[in-house]
Amino acid sequence: MTAELVRGQNHTLPQTRLEIRVSAGSPVVAGATLGDERGTVRGAERIAHPASHRVPGLEVSRQAAADHRLAVDLDALPAEVHRVTVVLALPVGAGRPVSFGAVAAPFVAVTGLDGTEIATFTLTGLDTESAVSALELYRRQGAWKVRAVGQGYAAGLAGLFADQGVAAAAETAAAIQEAVASGLARSVTPPPRTTEGERVRHPAGPAAAGAQAPAPPVPEAQPAEPLGDPASARTEAPGGGPIDYAHPRRQTSAPPPPPPTAPPAAPGQPARPVAGDATGWSMDERLYNQIWGMFEDLARAVAAYRSAVDFAESRMDQELDRALSDPRNRIGGAGDRAREAARAKRDELTGRAREALERDLAQLAAESAVVEPALPAAYAGWDNPVWHAYHVPMEIPMALRLGDLRLGEAPDLRIPLLVRLPLERGIWIDSGRTASEAAASTTGDQLRGLAVETAVTLAARLLAVYPAGEFSVHVVDPAGAAAGQLSPLVGSGVLAGPPAAGAEGVASVLAHLTRRVDLVQMAIRAGAADSLPPDLDTGEHLLIVNDFPHGFDDRAVTQLRYLADEGPSVGVHLLMVADREDARAYGPVLDPLWRSLLRITPVADDHLADPWVGHAWTYEPLRTPQGSRVLEQVLALVAEARRGGRR
Repeated sequence: MTAELVRGQNHTLPQTRLEIRVSAGSPVVAGATLGDERGTVRGAERIAHPASHRVPGLEVSRQAAADHRLAVDLDALPAEVHRVTVVLALPVGAGRPVSFGAVAAPFVAVTGLDGTEIATFTLTGLDTESAVSALELYRRQGAWKVRAVGQGYAAGLAGLFADQGVAAAAETAAAIQEAVASGLARSVTPPPRTTEGERVRHPAGPAAAGAQAPAPPVPEAQPAEPLGDPASARTEAPGGGPIDYAHPRRQTSAPPPPPPTAPPAAPGQPARPVAGDATGWSMDERLYNQIWGMFEDLARAVAAYRSAVDFAESRMDQELDRALSDPRNRIGGAGDRAREAARAKRDELTGRAREALERDLAQLAAESAVVEPALPAAYAGWDNPVWHAYHVPMEIPMALRLGDLRLGEAPDLRIPLLVRLPLERGIWIDSGRTASEAAASTTGDQLRGLAVETAVTLAARLLAVYPAGEFSVHVVDPAGAAAGQLSPLVGSGVLAGPPAAGAEGVASVLAHLTRRVDLVQMAIRAGAADSLPPDLDTGEHLLIVNDFPHGFDDRAVTQLRYLADEGPSVGVHLLMVADREDARAYGPVLDPLWRSLLRITPVADDHLADPWVGHAWTYEPLRTPQGSRVLEQVLALVAEARRGGRR
């Protein structure tokens, strides 16, 4: 039976391998401190946090998220550790909550590895605090217990660490928040939260793979809750262009149609996956939700496997230490037998973990095989036949595919990286050198060329999935260095104007888009959409900036930052092709700009993180098939539709 704890109450723990699950109303930082008998933390190395997510016996998430799972092995803790305190904190940053009183009360559960809850605690009564000691696991007379703490700190992590005796508490807290800010910048934004259980899961899927398998997905991975105004209720501006750039709600007045069901499986065989087996108000939304479910399933399955392997290695090391500490085992063959037994146990545990992972991967591969061919153009790769039947859509899709993601344990299983439309943040295509193997085998000039080509294919995809005339693309290429790569956009006539060159061209385009952002913002705030100038294009706009910061003075840089911060909410989006090293002369003034953008690369690179576990995923950009004319054909249809709309 689950013990529902209140502040100060304790409960005996029946086992030493545990998970601590945290659910909060907004992203929080989850960490833990290891204290002695008095609760004193002897140094920063005894703190598990996103920048140092693993300490002996404990592993925490590597980033801020609304849901966390902390892995605990109490037997693997150092002997001098008598208290493990689970710490929650709000990440700092513009637009983020500054106190727990402004968000839903966090919920913490201590569970066994099979997901069975042992004790739970809801942290009510918090107000101005921005950090809190949620609960502690403590050793008492050889047994472990859990106590609900709920002690908040208005001074944040610095105050919490100081209270636990951490030297240089303020510096440690600042370093953690800096790591969290960097992690949020590289993390893929999850879909909005909704109710639990909306994804239909097959009996043989990851949830049924045994104790080694991941638990069911947390709500964060689910689709937008079907609440709010329907998409048809968006505010109209003169000429019929929408100026409410919120995400489409995908709501109808009727309940969503039931998802497709799989045909009955043969006895003893797993159910066959079906494309669109998630809930949603349309097939596109069901596929979107299904892909995000697959994304999380793979993240959780690999996390469970890695945790099991780490546990097996840790257990082997402990058994070897105990065996070899006995002088009697140092002579004869006793020591060799102890080593062989410990390694055999390690191999058995890792083998079982690998079997569970293989079952999960097989199910996900089968699901991917039926989902990929069923994807609409906005979600599909360029090699999907759906592009050969392409026609200009009548409405904006729910999301757009930016590329593919994969993990080392499953190199052949690729998960589409989908982002919601309209875009919530700009995109930065890194044209600089990275540590990836693909980048190391590519010259600097080739990387810059591939980065522009990636920008062109992404711009073409955006133009293709928007209705005719509702999306415009502007290009700034100060030195004209990308003329060859930009030719598909220029030659098809889909650009709003010729690529801007030189400092004057840069200033003109930035002034035009800045004026548009200012006017639309003022109209929205005043509730006076009818007062917008009749020549103002209220459709959405994309600005492609190549070779930044060449051609940019201080005023232009300020305008660019303004567009990155304020533009997305009023339909102006930024796509930068740049090498961050080239902008070092500006110092830290551009750090907020880089962090506001989603960084992708023109070649495979493991720089993106998922929003649940924080794995480093290898991102692969979308490429058109060798020798294919699909890009030119799609752009020609877009240009024809735009010309028809102007007649």
